[in-house]
Formats: sequence, structure tokens, C-alpha cells
Amino acid sequence: MRFEVWAPQARQVTLHCGDTTRALERDPERTGWWAGDAPAEDGTRYGYAVDDGPVLPDPRSCRQPDGPDGRSAVVDHTRHAWRAEWPGRGLPGAVLYELHVGTYTPEGTLDAASERLGHLVDLGITHVELMPLCPFPGRHGWGYEGVSLWAVHEPYGGPAALKRFVDRAHGLGLGVVLDVVHNHLGPSGNYLPAFGPYFTDTHHTPWGAAVNLDAPGSDEVRAYLLGSALAWLRDYRIDGLRLDAVHALHDTRACHFLEELSAAVDALAAELDRPLFLIAESDLADPRLITPRAEHGLGLHAQWNDDFHHCLHTALTGESQGYYEDFARAPLAALAKTLTGGYFHDGTYSAFRGRHHGRPLDRTRVSAHRLLGYAQTHDQIGNRAQGDRLSATLSPGLLACAAVLVLTAPFTPMLFMGEEWAAGTPWQFFTDHTDPELADAVRRGRRREFAAHGWAEEDVPDPQDPATRDRSCLDWSEPENGHHARVLAWYRDLIALRHRQPDLTDPDLGDVKVVFDEAARWIAFRRGDVRVAVNLGKEAADVPLGVRHARVLAAWEPVAAGGGGGVLRVPGESCVVLVQE
Repeated sequence: MRFEVWAPQARQVTLHCGDTTRALERDPERTGWWAGDAPAEDGTRYGYAVDDGPVLPDPRSCRQPDGPDGRSAVVDHTRHAWRAEWPGRGLPGAVLYELHVGTYTPEGTLDAASERLGHLVDLGITHVELMPLCPFPGRHGWGYEGVSLWAVHEPYGGPAALKRFVDRAHGLGLGVVLDVVHNHLGPSGNYLPAFGPYFTDTHHTPWGAAVNLDAPGSDEVRAYLLGSALAWLRDYRIDGLRLDAVHALHDTRACHFLEELSAAVDALAAELDRPLFLIAESDLADPRLITPRAEHGLGLHAQWNDDFHHCLHTALTGESQGYYEDFARAPLAALAKTLTGGYFHDGTYSAFRGRHHGRPLDRTRVSAHRLLGYAQTHDQIGNRAQGDRLSATLSPGLLACAAVLVLTAPFTPMLFMGEEWAAGTPWQFFTDHTDPELADAVRRGRRREFAAHGWAEEDVPDPQDPATRDRSCLDWSEPENGHHARVLAWYRDLIALRHRQPDLTDPDLGDVKVVFDEAARWIAFRRGDVRVAVNLGKEAADVPLGVRHARVLAAWEPVAAGGGGGVLRVPGESCVVLVQE
């Protein structure tokens, strides 16, 4: 088979493939590329030595059977016989479920996770969003320190297991979204600098030198990232990609990398004749991300909406630390603004940043489904000192209120695994670094970060302790017991209602009407003929819905008519969904 590698500054490149060692030749057609043939088949180990250096994994490795530091292995993608005929499933009308393979089950593998997909079908989920799968040091971790952007973490089951997972998901009618990290790699196991200028000191990120998207040599680096993204969609039949922290992709070129990526994905979708999509994580509140390229935007198909999360979180918890500061002054007013305008920060002053932030979203041009709404994510739980979920501090009634706000809002809803039954397990930050110095640095850095906010060192879990990961695994005995079962039934009812009521998937933000009372802690909104009333206060509240004849579609506690026409008395820490008749 043909072996190729980009190493523009090398004097020589040697291929070590199975029992064969041979010098590669410069490719006369492509500057900086080296190529050569060697006998190989699926599973054959190989690597490259640049000049007189050690044998290193292939930057485009599709499999790292011995971890990030070992040799690569050939993967023959044609060996998998796909069972499911899959037309694809786009984002409009979707309900996503963020899942971490390593803690979704105690086994922590793709095959074990696939055995639990029936739960998501029963719940009404349409797409599973997998947290990053690229190889990283050790067995357990979040996945955001991965390397080998074309490969699957071997302890999860490797490439073959991912194909089995996708096949089973598609057979059950579930789309699959994969979280990919383009803004940094490693640091452990990152050998890309030995091959070429994959990183640049022109820009800097929280993780060090930035990925080279605009300096000399960046054409091939961009092609490397594009090729990796398309490989997930083509070779593994993934339906969409979630792009981690795109605000850290520093690119000064006239055609931004994200625009180039969206064009490539749209072209592949047309070629494969099935919908494909890109979801960005961004804190920029910049509508150009999700504005079509034809309208001078970057053309991504959706983005996480942290503004909605922050409003909801402060309204539920009263927290005001860090970035919650901007939302805590009047959380229901902030929530009303996001429900009708998409962003909270639309050019307003941000006290947290000490400057104005964001830009208004044009509601006539951007559909609401392009914004993902959620009450919890891996970041918003795991980046807390003890990884505590909302269920650790909120009553079941307030959890029900959070669910109704997410699942009846105009945005594409997303849940974090276990949220649907008010999981009692935390989801903590854990690592399994094999480098003792890096492991100790991460441990000390984590504890130092939270010590600045008053946390005692012993109260911050050790990321390297295996018990930290074990505590974060879902407890599958919970869903059928006590308040967990009631919350789960509530989520199932709300998701079914969302699929059944066309008004709840109406993409027009301009059609959402909101009223609220900050002091009494209630908020209500209208979406077509559907009315939603949420009382976050402890006492019952009279909520004016302006409708006399309505049928209750879902209620956490029984409701009654209030003191006047069109007024509903909603119990404390409860919520109701009605339809006008």
C-alpha cells in the first residue's frame, strides 16, 4: 500500500512498516510530502522516523493500538459491513444527548454504551453527541487532550467499536454527533512538531502555541484538519461534528478556516446525499458563525448557546460568581431576552469581561434551531470544584422547571447524560496521565485554581485518583426509583410533547412572547398556541397567561384558575404547559 507523510523541513524520512524499513522519496507533485510503497494490510504496525529521530506515529494515523506513544496501525475501512441503511437526520426538530463514553457505563467502552442506546430511544432523543474519542494518555479522561485526530481511543474499543456503535445507533433511528478538538492537541503524545509547522507562535492560546491556520505552512495544516473532519463523516458515517472552542482558532486569512470547513462539509453532504452539520462552541456571541456563507457568514449550522445556560443557571441557583455575574442581577429578564433574541450579550456591557460584548442576532435570517439550549453540559458540571450537578442542590420541582424551559424553548435542546433522571452521581474532572510530572502539574493546577475561590485542597477531587472517574459513572439502578423515576417520566413526556406539537419546533424567535415577574420569580411565554408557565419561587403564584380556554398538556403539580380571567395559579417550584383551545 501507499504511505505518505508531510514533513517539509526533513532531510530524509524513513518508513518502518512491519518488518520493512525503507527510505521514502520526495513527492515531485506536492511540496513537502514524502511517499513510498510497502507491503501492509489491516492491523500492520508502522511509523516514520524524521532525519535521525525516533520512530513516531503517523500524523494521520487511523489507529493507535498501543496508545498515543506507540506505532500506528493500518485500518482498512472497507472491512466493516454496514448493516443500517441510513438516510441521515438533520438538526431541525432534534433533541441531543451529550454522552461521555468512559462514564456512561462502568465498563467505559463504546460497545457497552451501545447496549444502553435503547434508553435514549425510549426517552425520545434524536442524536447522541459523543465527547471526544481521539487517543489520549492512559485509559480514562475527558478526551480534550487527545492526539491523532483521525484515530479512536483504543480503551474505548478503537475504530471498529465506533463503527459498531454508529451502526447500532442508526439502526435505532439515532443520529450520531462527535465532539472534535481542533484548537489544541496533547500536550502528552503530541509529535506533530517533529513533522512540520503544525503550530505557530504568531498566536497563543490557554494551551500554548496556537494551531497554525495562517502562518507559513498553514495550507497543509488546514488540509490536515479538514481531512480529519471529513473522515469522521465519511468513514464512520457520523452525522455532525461539535467543534470545541472555535474562538481559540486564530485565523487572520481572508477565508477563515471555519468557512472553508463548512463549505467542505456541505459539499460532502451533497456527495453522500444525506444531511451533515457542524455545531460550534463559542463564547463570542457572534451571529456570523451561524450565518450562511452566501450572506457573508461562516456557514456553521448551529452553536452552543451559553447565554441561555447562564441565564437559566442563575435563575435556578442564584449563583453570581465568574461569568454568572452578568446574568445574576436580573436573571428572569436575561432569560426573557435570550428566549426572544437568542443572545443575551448582543453588544451590551459585560462586567465579567470589563467591556462590551456580542452582536445582535438577526431573527429574520437566523432560525432558532441553530442555537442549542441546555441546563447542563460536561463543562458546566465538570468544571465545578466537585463536579456537582443541579440535582445535588435543587429540588425535584426546580429540576422539572429547568427541563420545561429547555424542552419548550425555541432552541434545539440538549441534555447531559443522567440529567433526565436527576442523577445522584457527580461528574468530576479526571485524568490518567502516564507522565508523572504532567499528572502532578494538573493535580496542583486544579487545586490552586479552586483555592483562589475558597476551596480547601482536600475538598477538590484528585483528577489522577481512579476513584474520581469511578464516582462519575452513571448509576443505572437509579432511573426506576423514587424521585429519579418521576423526573425521568417528566422528561419523556416533555420530549414527546416537543415532537408532537409543531409550535414547539417553530424556528421563528420573533414569534416568542414572554412575561415575567422578577420579584415573584415566575416567567411565562407563548409559542403559537402553546403556553408555558414556570414558577421558580417557593410560594404559589398567579401567572397571567391571557387565555381562558386552555388544555393542560403537562404539569409538574396540579394547577388551578387564579384570581381573574386568563390567570393561572401555579404552585411553588412547579411548571405547566398548556395549549389554547
